[in-house]
Amino acid sequence: MTANGGAGAGVTTRCLIADDQAMVREGFAAVLDSQPGLQVVGQAADGAEAIRQARQLEPDVVLMDVRMPVMDGLQATRQMLGGASPKRPRVLMLTTFDLDEYVYEALRAGASGFLLKDATAAELVHAVRVVAAGDALLAPSVTRRLIADFARQPRPHPPFPSAIGALTPRETEVLRLIAHGLSNNEISSALVIAEQTTKTHVGRILAKLDLRDRAQAVVLAYETGLVTPSGSGAADTSPGIGPHR
Repeated sequence: MTANGGAGAGVTTRCLIADDQAMVREGFAAVLDSQPGLQVVGQAADGAEAIRQARQLEPDVVLMDVRMPVMDGLQATRQMLGGASPKRPRVLMLTTFDLDEYVYEALRAGASGFLLKDATAAELVHAVRVVAAGDALLAPSVTRRLIADFARQPRPHPPFPSAIGALTPRETEVLRLIAHGLSNNEISSALVIAEQTTKTHVGRILAKLDLRDRAQAVVLAYETGLVTPSGSGAADTSPGIGPHR
């Protein structure tokens, strides 16, 4: 049985690892295969092979390196997620600090989050579970770099989709805080509301704007000018990797 919106009892999350370094693939595979409810069903050494295996094996989560021969991870992610198939996997990009320029493009391509390649085994397992459950995972450092990218490349007079006008004032406020990198718990504290209320707001925002997850919400908020790098608020600067749920 494959994952379907969460990792519950008896549910196995099928993983595909795409990286041109055999040691990275095998190390990640060993960690994931040792965990209950996680199974590595394939490994790929380049983006083209990752696409072929994804179509054949139908994984729930693809760990995708950015720099690979034949086809890089960005192009592979676009092709993998660009179709209308309901069986599209979640993509977790494998990145390092020197790949900042790819963060924004990977999010636009549909990636659900980022994992630093020097992450611990616990962080790797946590990241896969978060993404498999349908949430976005952005390390605070990645959120800050995303904001910095928008600061370096300002987008004058951005479009403001009518769908955002359908958000309530509170939903708009929550979307701004999402874009600044705050978690549900942090949003709840900032607005003095229950965390379940925050989760409800987030769900309604994603539904109204036809967004798959919070990663897409961050991109939309900046692209439309709802939030700007010089705007009020700051990205979450707490250490470590965590789900922005």
